[in-house]
Amino acid sequence: MSRRRTFVSTGTLAAAALALAGCGSLVPSPGSAPAGAASGASRASTPPPIDRSSNRLASAPRGYRGGERGGGPAGCLADLGETGARFDPLPDTYAGPGCHTLDTVRLSALSGDDGLFGVSNLGPVKCETAKAFTEWARFGVDRAARQILGSPLARIETMGSYACRNVAGTARRSAHARAEAIDVSGFVLEDGRRIALLRDWSGGTAAEREFLRIVHRSACKRFGTVLGPEYNAAHRDHFHLEGTGPRFCR
Repeated sequence: MSRRRTFVSTGTLAAAALALAGCGSLVPSPGSAPAGAASGASRASTPPPIDRSSNRLASAPRGYRGGERGGGPAGCLADLGETGARFDPLPDTYAGPGCHTLDTVRLSALSGDDGLFGVSNLGPVKCETAKAFTEWARFGVDRAARQILGSPLARIETMGSYACRNVAGTARRSAHARAEAIDVSGFVLEDGRRIALLRDWSGGTAAEREFLRIVHRSACKRFGTVLGPEYNAAHRDHFHLEGTGPRFCR
């Protein structure tokens, strides 16, 4: 499948960086880990087609294992479609040294146990990070909201994903510059309640504080780097969810 190579303007990058200014000092994230060796299970040589109208796997050849290690970008798209999420694959773009969106998607809706819920203010996200995000949203957030707060999830609010910038105070590119990180600022429930990290991490009800800590711990099981309000003041208003590599959780 050929890829369109596009370039984004400096003005667009500046706007994206401002939108993500809330994500300040980050720990030095571990180096990008290789995708890993393929398992011994047999795989079809050609990935199955994607049904773009429904974002679901159209047909799977015998032995094809989607986005398992070695499955590649097409396998990840197939696996993401199987989660029930709604998304659009995006063209690759390069915006400067260390800044790009390769193998990314734009998520428009996520799947819970009983239906779809929304996600706001989210730009390009690398497919593997998007897949971890959809699984966390369903199993770590929606179920916790039902069990602890008594209402299903209606929407996850974010502060964005991609921005061509460095980690604050360093010369090192942020994971946001590769569309490998998402900043989550709050959750809206179907009963109308809004749980915001800035207000409710310390000042919410006992149930709201428990909910936020449980979804934080759940994120630590699915993402490589997770930073929250107890890490530093720059993260007092959001969870920084980054990649799927070596674990660092604060």
